[in-house]
Amino acid sequence: MISEAHLPQILALFLFVVGMTIVLLRRNTIVLLMGIELMLNAANLSLVAFSRANGQLDGQVMVFFVITIAAAESAVGLSILVNLYRNFGSINTDRAKSLQG
Repeated sequence: MISEAHLPQILALFLFVVGMTIVLLRRNTIVLLMGIELMLNAANLSLVAFSRANGQLDGQVMVFFVITIAAAESAVGLSILVNLYRNFGSINTDRAKSLQG
């Protein structure tokens, strides 16, 4: 039987796998960014769960840094989406492959 202490880690694992599956299989850029955000939130949940299990605050402090990175990633990602739409009229990631050097 799974103990109650392991439930957050199992949930974090499930969320991370769902986010990774979205990133690997989807081509819509907005859904791709949502998958990345889901993986970052799973990492946050895992950090908080392990920090609480060990009785230390180190993991909870690291969550603030991950949230900061997620906010910056959202801002940069959305600005890239706006530029993709302006240049190609679509936000499909297959269209962006022509930008490769």
